[in-house]
Amino acid sequence: VQLQASGGGLVQAGGSLRLSCVSSGWSFNTYASGWFRQAPGKEREFVAAMSRNGGSTLYSDSVKGRFTMSRDNAGKTVYLQLDSLKPEDTAVYYCAALPTFSTIRTYSRPNDYQYWGQGTQVTVSS
Repeated sequence: VQLQASGGGLVQAGGSLRLSCVSSGWSFNTYASGWFRQAPGKEREFVAAMSRNGGSTLYSDSVKGRFTMSRDNAGKTVYLQLDSLKPEDTAVYYCAALPTFSTIRTYSRPNDYQYWGQGTQVTVSS
């Protein structure tokens, strides 16, 4: 099981990025997915989560209305669209996956997740 995150970069405040997380080695549609981020000196924090069927999403209050999570089960990929970026969004962004029997449940705690990608850096300049 491997997760490969990409799409990070340097962007000005107000700009956009699209993060991707490609998975391999397992039945992607049996896994719920999530995105987390970690800024220097801070704990890893929840950003967004999506159920295994893609029908349920959950966002942190700090990104709600600006970030959009989606998934392509056939392509074994989850995405995080980052719009209206702010300097405080600067962090390493991690994707995560969790095998689950529930098709609709979302998970927001890092300890819920079993598999993690390597992270992609997002830097927002003011």
